[in-house]
Amino acid sequence: MHPVAVPGRVAAAGALAGALALIPGTAHADWPPSAGTQGNTKQSAHSDAGTLVSQVTYSGSVRPRGSGSGAVQPVGDWTPPACWYEPRSVAEFKKYVETMYEETINTPGQANYAKTAVGQFRDIYKDGKYKDYNGDKADEGKWWVAVQNPDRLDDPASMECGELPFWVTNNDDPGVPQAVTPRILAEAAYNTIQLPETKVTLAPRDVTKVNLPTWAWLDKATFKDVSVTAALDVAGLHISATTTAKPVSLRLEPGTGDAETYPASGECRLNDDHSIGTPYARGKAGQTPSCGIKYLRSSGDGSYKLRATITWAVTWTGTGGAGGTLPDGTFGTTQDITVQEIQAVNR
Repeated sequence: MHPVAVPGRVAAAGALAGALALIPGTAHADWPPSAGTQGNTKQSAHSDAGTLVSQVTYSGSVRPRGSGSGAVQPVGDWTPPACWYEPRSVAEFKKYVETMYEETINTPGQANYAKTAVGQFRDIYKDGKYKDYNGDKADEGKWWVAVQNPDRLDDPASMECGELPFWVTNNDDPGVPQAVTPRILAEAAYNTIQLPETKVTLAPRDVTKVNLPTWAWLDKATFKDVSVTAALDVAGLHISATTTAKPVSLRLEPGTGDAETYPASGECRLNDDHSIGTPYARGKAGQTPSCGIKYLRSSGDGSYKLRATITWAVTWTGTGGAGGTLPDGTFGTTQDITVQEIQAVNR
């Protein structure tokens, strides 16, 4: 049978538009995600089966969905997962398919090809390869469905989970690399972390002089670890992961080549007390700051754009004792610095 595209309110449209034949997956060592997470559980009457959206919930320092403000940027070409597979109970999956079918065939003006496609899809699970959605096996397994990361809906990779919904017996490996695990939840949480604005304290503040060292620092109370917990509690699967970002260094980019940084690399490391740099105090004018900038040329009638970027080390812990590291992330902001010309500075 040829592949069909299935219309409707479907987050996992890529999966439903795939081939009807189930493609053998590749088992992976992370399954099961933790001991005792699956089994013969009582099915909840609650269902969001009108759409196949992820049922992962997030808590902690969560960034508003769709907002780029405060978003951590992974170092390198790594990206959080754009899609994965989650289980659904027989009741949830049946409701989803039947709802999609009824809405499609009863929508005025709906194209015949759409009605045919959704009918073919429904037939697989109702009267074809499976019978009545495996209702007689409801206590023995779950339907696994593709879902998209709601924070990456515009990413073409979100359509790469191409399996049609498939049946998995309780505690068996789903057989696909993207089956949800604590690590996948940790990676999804990475994408939702809200980082604080990176505005360094400067002395002199906002306006400095040519050849005068400008001190820069971040107070330990301002920059501390931030965490997000992603949890999935659906169809007998109960797993979670907490992803934590810890500030480790500050990079200063003066906004002009006519400047020197302290240290020369421009990378100010975290101090033992978790602060960055050293606050300026009276009597330090003749000292070299541990973190700062010296501008060599006036900014004229304008200002330089000082960019301050924090590097965050990211770790995670999850259900069943799982855990590890994820790629470092960065987040930076810019602030205006006016540099005035003075021929000589007396100390």
